[in-house]
Amino acid sequence: MDINAYLNEHENKSLLRVLTCGSVDDGKSTLIGRLLYDSKLIFDDQLSELRKASEKNGTTGAGKIDYALLLDGLKAEREQGITIDVAYRYFTTPRRKFIIADCPGHEQYTRNMATGASTADAAIILIDARHGVLTQTKRHAFIVSLLKIRHLIVAVNKMDLLDYSEEKFHAIEADFREFTRQLNIPDIRFIPISAIEGENVTHQTGKTAWFHGDHLLTQLETLDISDSQNFHDFRFPVQVVIRPNPDFRGFAGMITSGVIRKGDEIVALPSFKTSRVKTIVTPDGHFEEAFSPQSVVLELEDEIDISSGDMIVKKGIIPHISDRVEARVIWMSEKPMRSGDKYLVRHAGKNTQGRIAELQYDIDVNTLESRQVRELPLNHVGRIVLETNSPLFYDYYRDNRSGGAFILIDPITNITAGAGMIRPAHRAGASNHEQGKESINAFVAGDERAEMFGHGGRQIYVAGEDIEPARLFARQLERELFRLGAHTYGLDYRSEGLWGRSAREIMNVAGLLSEAGVMSVAVLPGLPALPLKAHGIFRVWLGDVNGAPETADRIIPIQEAGKMSAALLARTLFVDFDH
Repeated sequence: MDINAYLNEHENKSLLRVLTCGSVDDGKSTLIGRLLYDSKLIFDDQLSELRKASEKNGTTGAGKIDYALLLDGLKAEREQGITIDVAYRYFTTPRRKFIIADCPGHEQYTRNMATGASTADAAIILIDARHGVLTQTKRHAFIVSLLKIRHLIVAVNKMDLLDYSEEKFHAIEADFREFTRQLNIPDIRFIPISAIEGENVTHQTGKTAWFHGDHLLTQLETLDISDSQNFHDFRFPVQVVIRPNPDFRGFAGMITSGVIRKGDEIVALPSFKTSRVKTIVTPDGHFEEAFSPQSVVLELEDEIDISSGDMIVKKGIIPHISDRVEARVIWMSEKPMRSGDKYLVRHAGKNTQGRIAELQYDIDVNTLESRQVRELPLNHVGRIVLETNSPLFYDYYRDNRSGGAFILIDPITNITAGAGMIRPAHRAGASNHEQGKESINAFVAGDERAEMFGHGGRQIYVAGEDIEPARLFARQLERELFRLGAHTYGLDYRSEGLWGRSAREIMNVAGLLSEAGVMSVAVLPGLPALPLKAHGIFRVWLGDVNGAPETADRIIPIQEAGKMSAALLARTLFVDFDH
């Protein structure tokens, strides 16, 4: 075997970061231990130590291996048979590299679970088949949704104790789906397993013959996480300025999102000075382009003042800039958070002083309802208004996880007090107090629907020189939006129930759907010519650019109006459009 080819193949495998969570004693550590054991990823000396530890601290009975002890290494964890701190395990298969975070299940360690989830691409939630969906299961599912983890595998464990009951499995699946219907998790999969017996972990033994899906390892190896990465918004927080000699001045850091190429025009924040990328330097030499999450040194064509803590972005793709933001916060401190409290804010490699201007509400993890409170205690989730001494350069967390996340640090004890995710502000025109009150007592507002669905309402109109290609494209567009997790509805002026309706009537229906938080795709004989005041209007014209109406927001040539073009437009509308 060519060792260089082997090492190159191993180096270029994709990496999947996986979180395991769920209620206490659902079998998270056992599952990961079994996964490592069945994958032949435990060395002989480790296996020998595991057998000894199983005899001393095992909970599986005499002579049996307690796979959980591979993860639970703290003395207190082994004595109590629980997980306290997040344990990370690194392993590889012929198809992919993995970093798995084993998170504690106890409510008092919810903050540890949130820490493990902050970098995860996918999550495995374990449910004890005997007990079903518990409060802590819901809490962890809510945090998975809150942290925008798009892929969730629900592993119903300990099926061996229920004789692998198909009826019980489907009952738990229905119960969990009912709860997560209120959350924004696009991809949820269910799998019946027995971690202790190995059923459906790395192979199928036939005990769940009624289950026709892939076993857990195959699902992890084939999971497509490309939709979780943001390659559009280039963000480069500068960590240090490198000047080894008078002829070179570079800016070192990690690309947190996006792609940069040699010759790209950039903007330095907060100075707003512009330049172009001269060279991209890495330990492996000069590159023509670099992307997240690579660490590089950028040399610019012009000598402009950039210091540690500044940010380099692409021209035309500027982040939001403000010293007042609204965010959801997972509280991690024993000391409750109150309005007026001051903290050190760490965001995008920069530290600044901040103050909690307002605690808007706490969120009940069981009902997902908001409650007005005076303080936010340990392990609770709330919404706040944060004011900072210097402006933040940020993206909304739903669009860019790295650009929308921050932590709050207690200035006295220096502990991490809270983890925040920046969200769009509540609608303008009402005070924060009124908005918080309305979110509890009045009809559901549009911004609340946007938070729940992960997008706001849209009115998308499709027309063209030939109506049949326009109709086909509109259907493809709605299908792609639906695939991305959007709440959609198709409208066609020639469909049953709408035949003979005027464009204005179709637009009225689309407007009502938009207010309800739905992204409607309407086929019209021509694009609306009158300016529309409602928010979220997007008009697509299929045909020649010279014949397109002035009202068109996007012109797509007929020959390009296929599924690929519809998929790209759907992603623009759902992810990149300022919803």
